[in-house]
Amino acid sequence: MSESVWPDPVMAEIGRGMELGQRGERDAAREVFAGVRDRLGADGDPFHICALAHSMADVQDDPREELVWDLRALEAADLVSDERARLAGVASPVAAFYPSLHLNLGDVYRRLGEWDLARTHLARGLDAVGTLGDDGYGQLIKGGLDRLAQRLAERSGEPLSGPPSGPLAEPTEVNGPASA
Repeated sequence: MSESVWPDPVMAEIGRGMELGQRGERDAAREVFAGVRDRLGADGDPFHICALAHSMADVQDDPREELVWDLRALEAADLVSDERARLAGVASPVAAFYPSLHLNLGDVYRRLGEWDLARTHLARGLDAVGTLGDDGYGQLIKGGLDRLAQRLAERSGEPLSGPPSGPLAEPTEVNGPASA
């Protein structure tokens, strides 16, 4: 792909689904995302699949389904190049997707009682946090990682490596690549 198509109709549709989800219209958001998924297919553009899966995870009612989508987002992110992201209008490198992706995985594993996997993804998110800017989005993700660390520490009674550096308010989950 050598040139971006702006506006990107797939990202516009994902954005529409995100807006529905943020308004609490989760069923409608899932319908929009399912339509995008059907058009993309299994071999679609990894950038689109990453954004779609990351967003679809956020509107799942069952944490096991959320996990499936979060894992798809992470897998697709591994196939996205910085050039592809730039063509989509994303200013940051693909590496900046990972703190959010690992935050969401850590949180869903926490809610599923998979403590070791939750800690693994927290550590990966913290390792990647240096890729984020010091803007509102970066602070949002860093705060989410801090809250996840606090929740996991409260559960185990042991401090985790990398002390929290931000506020510990709700919610833990955030959108990443699709909102970048």
